[in-house]
Amino acid sequence: MRSRSLPAAALATVLATVLLVGASAPPVLADPGWSLVPEGESTAEPSQVAPGPQEQPPADPGHVPPQEARDDTRPKPRQPAEEQPRQQPQPPRQEGQPTPQDSGDGRYAPWQRALKGSARVVRERRLGPRMLDILISSPSVGQMMPVRLLLPRGWSKSAKRTWPVLYLLHGGADNYTAWTRMTDVVSFTENVDAIIVMPEAGRAGNYSDWYNGGRGGTPAWATFHTQEVRQLLEIGYRAGTRRAIAGLSMGAYGAVKYAAQNPGMFSFVGAFSGIMATELPGIPQIIQNAQLSEGHDPNALWGDPSRDKKIWAANDPLVLAPNLKGTAIFLSSGTNSFAGPLDPPGSPWHPAHLGEPISAYTAKALSRRLDALGIKHTMNMYGNGTHTWPYWNREFKNSFPMALRALGLKGGGEPDVATMRDQREWEYDTPLPPITPPDAVQPAPLPLGVKGWTLEP
Repeated sequence: MRSRSLPAAALATVLATVLLVGASAPPVLADPGWSLVPEGESTAEPSQVAPGPQEQPPADPGHVPPQEARDDTRPKPRQPAEEQPRQQPQPPRQEGQPTPQDSGDGRYAPWQRALKGSARVVRERRLGPRMLDILISSPSVGQMMPVRLLLPRGWSKSAKRTWPVLYLLHGGADNYTAWTRMTDVVSFTENVDAIIVMPEAGRAGNYSDWYNGGRGGTPAWATFHTQEVRQLLEIGYRAGTRRAIAGLSMGAYGAVKYAAQNPGMFSFVGAFSGIMATELPGIPQIIQNAQLSEGHDPNALWGDPSRDKKIWAANDPLVLAPNLKGTAIFLSSGTNSFAGPLDPPGSPWHPAHLGEPISAYTAKALSRRLDALGIKHTMNMYGNGTHTWPYWNREFKNSFPMALRALGLKGGGEPDVATMRDQREWEYDTPLPPITPPDAVQPAPLPLGVKGWTLEP
């Protein structure tokens, strides 16, 4: 039996909506739990809300002055007009779930238009002993963006010390609640003396400042994360300057790119099942189709792959790889779309699982580039395993000792090798190797009329 790869165009279509997020994730709430509107009270859509008087947000120590928040050289985003915030109904609270302690203006909620002026924290929601959500009015994104924090013991805004920071980035078609919703990160990091930061990044934001035909402007996700969020946490939330970053799928790409675009900002980067090279054959089509599937102009992100090569190169971890020197690096991925040891018996196959061989294809290229540059890195290509949370959580824990060591924390060391394989077992003879298992059961028709594919004799 020999495998037959999908044509690049068909592959791009299949992966457009599923490559960057796991197939097992439950539906995602857009703005979970931010509204304080009493149950049963009617709400108005944005178009129905009459403009209100301009209001100043409450004073907050986490306020970035305009020059500090905009110390980049890219075109400045257009500032949207200020409007009366929209309220949303409060979702039912599960038994045993702590009652949020809310501070700031309760009318502000995620995805409303940003206020005029510089980035600032306009609202906080304490969701438990360690969990704090903050809402940032972001001129870079043009909207109000939530960020979830897990705080260490003894933390307070008035503490005399700072704490190292671990950023965890979510995947595509998901949001800032992903890590706490889908993993045991809260209990796993209970005794870690660091601030864990999980920022919103959009369903297909691709952790980038969008090109927008050369105009720049919103959304500028990279500026939001690496400047606005970082500076606000350092100014008002006792975040220190020792930082690590990790992510899954789309977030894996973002983690590596952020580390490479900002040399020295992060001492560790962990990437689990993400695209590690954006300009290899077939990859631009996948990225652009993912944008198209979310209703975006596929050229808005980085421009046309042929005409705007410099923009694509500026966002390509393979091109930026020399900047990773001195950073501890952990890359991992499955190498095919087959079920692995963490998949329940009888689990149906899903096109999302093709994210694994695509990730491996690009990680292989980055690994070779790092080897050629003499940059040490750890790679776990684990063969069978689907594009789902159980594997991402396992790889996060495999890499966690490296993150702790980079942050100078107790428990730091070499990666946990209990579930790791020889990284050279997965070498491919041909590019773009995605295949489906012989007994694969399609859970639904493939999108946009793409025909199924099989193994042929």
